[in-house]
Amino acid sequence: MHLLKLPIHATPGAKRTEAAGEHGGALRVRLGAPPVDGKANAALIAWAARAFGVPKTQVELLHGASGRQKLLQLRFGSAVERDAAQAQVDAWMAAGDGAQ
Repeated sequence: MHLLKLPIHATPGAKRTEAAGEHGGALRVRLGAPPVDGKANAALIAWAARAFGVPKTQVELLHGASGRQKLLQLRFGSAVERDAAQAQVDAWMAAGDGAQ
């Protein structure tokens, strides 16, 4: 199992869930869910699973359940998949606001 730990700066209550560049060394993700009853965290996990092509069971929120600063851990079957995911994160962070 190959792991990728991904620092996230979450912005809940957005129009849609999307990557939105870099914020303080973390990937900024706008969340189209309110920060109540775990809805924003569920939206983040669903987005990460979809964005990286892994089942939701392979995305874990390690830290930050009640704050904007979060740490996700994604599990990949190969180093190639993990490296491709890291390259996508790097591209989103470099692209800035509205990265998708």
